[in-house]
Amino acid sequence: MKTYIAKEKEVLDSRRWYVVNAENQILGRMASQIASILKGKHKPFYSPHQDVGDFVVVVNAEKIKVTGNKLKDKMYYRHSGYPGGQKATSLQQMLQKHPERVVELAVKRMLPKNALGRKMFMKLKVYAGPDHPHKAQLPEQLEFKQS
Repeated sequence: MKTYIAKEKEVLDSRRWYVVNAENQILGRMASQIASILKGKHKPFYSPHQDVGDFVVVVNAEKIKVTGNKLKDKMYYRHSGYPGGQKATSLQQMLQKHPERVVELAVKRMLPKNALGRKMFMKLKVYAGPDHPHKAQLPEQLEFKQS
């Protein structure tokens, strides 16, 4: 029996849009489920070498929750490329300044680290507030169970 490979037209026809309300969701658990949808693992014709996933719109990113002392202890690092150019930002500061980036980074780090992962990441849209400009795509509400 041959392995089924999804055709590009089938993949494009089956693309759907989902809206996730991040209010009171735990960051890591939500991010792993979003990454799975972006990869397309919920579809019967999933294959790891193809981008068969769906679009995900995340709203209320500023209202996510984390467990433990992560608000103070979790740090985000970046480097300018110059000696002594390393900057550190705590999760608490990041949520105040750029709440979208917190969700984006959590999901991005769960995707493949190659061109396919970058293509999957482009299907993620994150907004700090409850409004988004993707109403024309008729997105479906997606609920994650609280665990």
